[in-house]
Amino acid sequence: MPWSGRSDHEELDEEIDGFEERRRCPSFRTRSRRWARTRCPLQVHSTSNNADVYLTVLKVGLAAGILWLISSRRGQLIVHTLAPASNGRESQITFRDRTGSRSNAIPKPTVELVYPSTKLHEDAPQTKTSKMAEGEPIRVVVTGAAGQIAYSLISMIANGDVFGKNQSVILHLLDIPPAMGVLEGVCMEIDDLALPLVKGYVKTTEPEVAFKDVDAAFLVGAMPRREGMERKDLLSANVKIFKVQGEALNKYAKKDVKVLVVGNPANTNALICSFYAPSIPKENFTAMTRLDQNRAQSAIAKRLGLCVSNVKNVTIWGNHSSTQFPDVFNALVESSNSSKSVYDSINDSQWLEGDFIKTIQTRGAAVIQARKMSSAMSAAKAAVDHMRDWWSGTPNGAWVSMGVISDGSYGVPKDLIYSLPVSISNKQWKIVQGLKITDFAKTKLDLTAKELLEEKEEAMAVCNA
Repeated sequence: MPWSGRSDHEELDEEIDGFEERRRCPSFRTRSRRWARTRCPLQVHSTSNNADVYLTVLKVGLAAGILWLISSRRGQLIVHTLAPASNGRESQITFRDRTGSRSNAIPKPTVELVYPSTKLHEDAPQTKTSKMAEGEPIRVVVTGAAGQIAYSLISMIANGDVFGKNQSVILHLLDIPPAMGVLEGVCMEIDDLALPLVKGYVKTTEPEVAFKDVDAAFLVGAMPRREGMERKDLLSANVKIFKVQGEALNKYAKKDVKVLVVGNPANTNALICSFYAPSIPKENFTAMTRLDQNRAQSAIAKRLGLCVSNVKNVTIWGNHSSTQFPDVFNALVESSNSSKSVYDSINDSQWLEGDFIKTIQTRGAAVIQARKMSSAMSAAKAAVDHMRDWWSGTPNGAWVSMGVISDGSYGVPKDLIYSLPVSISNKQWKIVQGLKITDFAKTKLDLTAKELLEEKEEAMAVCNA
């Protein structure tokens, strides 16, 4: 590129002559060498005599040193090294990237962010692919993250009780703006737990941030059930919440995400979520009835004076409400050397078809009456059990209760989220077929299905209003 005034040949010859005179001075030689060595460590090439020295001293403006690109966040630094070059006597700048390749075009700024393992910014969750190596972090969203259930649930997820002791996690914590102060305290406690499986967390009020690239979702946040409230009283407020979350899952979550709805009315909320997330398989939306199963299993064990681990295959049919049917007709009591049906072990059909059922159906209300708040610790544990079995599978010959999309099995109307006995393998559940359904049980199954059909109709009316 020519310089101003005269041709580059004339100006170059004159400047070289003047430079040759000045360079004879010893002090100048010392200073110039030191200056060039410390200020201009550039690789320059020219066909002219002494042009290396000349361009180093007089044309340093052509050498764009080092461009530092520093992100506005706590990220790593990316350095692009720029080196001048010459072609004959026409100088030009060649940019070198980190691989050493050259280009005459000015590179666009790039920033690479590597976040610390303890915390992620809420507005920039990192993207992960669906294919995960063992130990690679999975993203898990918990809604209502500042609430009571989440308070117990988060620590169990972080400790590896859900996805395994070798599976690291990044927690996405969603709640409403007024709860963010409390959520900040929860995050402090996550830090203070110092659990090695927690590779980061995101706290936010925005669904699009919370559901971005998540592998598993615990939808806990909902209007809490208070003393004297029925399930139908919750529909109007909560259906709108789960409509929004379903849309966010559809747009931002991974398509193989596993969704567990805990917030009540859980069955219908899960149905609404699925309805508004058509790109995600319906089978990936479930409602939690594991709390009811755990309650029933515990009640049987307590009645027999045994450990809960001795009671197998208790089934919860239908809705997570007072119409649910806790069924132990196909359940077993196992010991080290024997297996016996629950009916034979209890030997009290009147209790099993009376007080036992009523106790489980109304257990949630009893907890509220006693502690003036809904179940939290036991609900969190049930959520852990549900997702752990979904993730890791069930033993051969065993089943668990999950609210899943119905397919007509056992005479249940199709396309309801209805609690059924399922076995699980490779993260896929399958309805257990061929269980004995008595006339007494059939009446109960129909009753709870009727309630779910009514809830579905009311919920869709709210969504379409």
